[in-house]
Amino acid sequence: MTAWRECEEAEPEFARRVRALFDAHKHKTIATIRADGSPRISGIETSFEGGELTFGSMPNARKGADLRRDPRFALHSATVDPVDGEEARWPGEAKISGRARSEDGERFVADVAEVVHTHLDAAATLLVIEWWTPEHGLRKVERE
Repeated sequence: MTAWRECEEAEPEFARRVRALFDAHKHKTIATIRADGSPRISGIETSFEGGELTFGSMPNARKGADLRRDPRFALHSATVDPVDGEEARWPGEAKISGRARSEDGERFVADVAEVVHTHLDAAATLLVIEWWTPEHGLRKVERE
């Protein structure tokens, strides 16, 4: 299992930016897999506790049932639009995917497979995609 702390230890500045995006807003979005294999998108709250990324599900909620049946998930930070003319100040968006492990009823801990931060370069002329995996570390591409 890859805990959130492993990303923090390997790439502290990158992990700090990703965590700041998740901590900036209470509500995030999670994708889970329904019993028929189709995707389900749900609202969710997350927490970083003791080097772990955790999240919960209300009793009898479908997302919790999805995660117990198939633990794969993709989590997305809140998305904010840049202010017109101030694109360089857009913080971007963050994504974390992996597998959820049920720890205590409706509380889940993330086994992190990939962490992504998508943002603009300092001049706001390029889209920058940075991603970290336990196997390959931090990588980066820039696109016009």
